[in-house]
Amino acid sequence: MSNMIDPLVARIGARVRDERDRRRWTLAQLAEASGVSRAMIHRIERGESSPTAVVLGKLSGAFRISVSALMALAEGTAEHPADERDDSAGANTGAMAEWRDPATGYSRRQISGPRFPADIAEVRLPAGARIPYPAETFAFVRQIVWVLDGRLTFHEGDAVHALEAGQRLELGAPAACAFVNDSTEECRYAVIRVRSEAP
Repeated sequence: MSNMIDPLVARIGARVRDERDRRRWTLAQLAEASGVSRAMIHRIERGESSPTAVVLGKLSGAFRISVSALMALAEGTAEHPADERDDSAGANTGAMAEWRDPATGYSRRQISGPRFPADIAEVRLPAGARIPYPAETFAFVRQIVWVLDGRLTFHEGDAVHALEAGQRLELGAPAACAFVNDSTEECRYAVIRVRSEAP
């Protein structure tokens, strides 16, 4: 077994620690806010454990930012989306890292970086996978889900949306959501989120 730390996992851990430090939260406070154990958060922050998509959703919900925002910040150089932006052409043109959920095989590539005003991600959801997110993950965010290949069943609160390739869904008010692939083929979709201002 290798002791090498995946660079993206390490950056995600560093971003989780940075978001916690910005709020001056202890591990216990983040654990209480997210429902993720202190031990797990500690391992994630040290880059010793790759968080699952569900755990990332819980942590993002506690921070009241989207998973896409957390991933974009982990891959970028800006300290926070509110930092000054470098609007020069050609910024952030490097290869896009792919993150894989160790529990389900769900994978995502963050397309946009922290300087872009929208979070754009490409997601591959294996057959049979279900990824739930708490409502807090969608606070202050407008979001569109666009299915590129396959079929996606999207649960938005009590509503269930069956989406085929080429179809899109614009989400409403924040609600607990789940991305579900109940087909026998992989589903590939894009998530586009535009941040809005907190009240």
